[in-house]
Amino acid sequence: MRKWFWGFLFIAFGFVCSIATKRNPRTERISGSAGDVLEDDPVGRLKVYVYELPSKYNKKILQKDPRCLSHMFAAEIYMHRFLLSSPVRTLNPEEADWFYTPIYATCDLTPTGLPLPFKSPRMVRSAIQLISSSWPYWNRTEGADHFFVVPHDFGACFHYQEEKAIERGILPILQRATLVQTFGQRNHVCLNEGSITIPPYAPPQKMQARQIPLDTPRSIFVYFRGLFYDVNNDPEGGYYARGARAAVWENFKNNLLFDISTEHPTTYYEDMQRAIFCLCPLGWAPWSPRLVEAVVFGCIPVIIADDIVLPFADAIPWEEIGVFVAEEDVPKLDTILTSIPPEVILRKQRLLANPSMKRAMLFPQPALPGDAFHQILNGLARKLPHQKSIYLKPGEKILNWTAGPVGDLKPW
Repeated sequence: MRKWFWGFLFIAFGFVCSIATKRNPRTERISGSAGDVLEDDPVGRLKVYVYELPSKYNKKILQKDPRCLSHMFAAEIYMHRFLLSSPVRTLNPEEADWFYTPIYATCDLTPTGLPLPFKSPRMVRSAIQLISSSWPYWNRTEGADHFFVVPHDFGACFHYQEEKAIERGILPILQRATLVQTFGQRNHVCLNEGSITIPPYAPPQKMQARQIPLDTPRSIFVYFRGLFYDVNNDPEGGYYARGARAAVWENFKNNLLFDISTEHPTTYYEDMQRAIFCLCPLGWAPWSPRLVEAVVFGCIPVIIADDIVLPFADAIPWEEIGVFVAEEDVPKLDTILTSIPPEVILRKQRLLANPSMKRAMLFPQPALPGDAFHQILNGLARKLPHQKSIYLKPGEKILNWTAGPVGDLKPW
């Protein structure tokens, strides 16, 4: 009886939405300041100097493992390539607003493609030692006008398990730098104030090639593909995703409104375009590529990650395009989602259909106006001008170069 009721409700809901869609425009621009910020052009508002490092810090690492180009941490590689030919680049460091150190610290993958962050701290320290001894610019601010792309699970804490990441903390010599990172969670030791939270890398060309006709009905109510339990790293359960994913499975594995599974079909991208809601729960970290995929494919993201700080939050109105569900409320997901009025769903879909929203989540090659590269530059431009207090007095030192785990101090 209960399954029949939900099935009937879903059919009725779909009918209402299909009728309403015909009476509403396909897209809607974000109103107010968020829309203006999203469409900002950073060119002319800042200049970036790119340090020329030995290839062992970037190109040679990539040559050893080209898989890094398609990994969800690949933003560090593409940001480097973008800046080399960007009009914001300056070859004169004396006129630079920002300094960028191109390090591919996440390009260390296991045979199965999992990133190993354990060498990253030594690699970053080595690069900073090099630039601080070869140029005067790091020493005058101890990195306060430098930015680093650190797309690890927990950013510059350089560990994929939260407890260990918290124990490590942000690499001490990066404490004054601006960190451009995928990790974002309020009141967390791995997120410095002033950091720029970015989306993870998702392959733009591949996603574009899998687009289906816009008038395809969204016949799936809730969609999710991924792990519910990580038996290898969390055999007792409850720690992985703070139990949120397990709660999704236990409560909704037999619910007809929920198309959820651990299997990853070849039609994954197409299925997301047929869904109304796409679950974006935390895993080991709060973020995942599902957030990018949901926005690009117009599927309303259901964000289950308490205190998450989302990408480009000053430009993308996440509250308007997504649905936030507290981790403790996961057992009530069906009630929460079926209670959302059709007109609210339709507005979220119109906002998601705005091309500027999708571009902001992607790192395309070549770059496009308003894409994730430009949103990062916008974030850096909004932090200008630098306060005079960032410049150190002659002989002044703030950072402790010998702080941190002993293993981080070994040569790289």
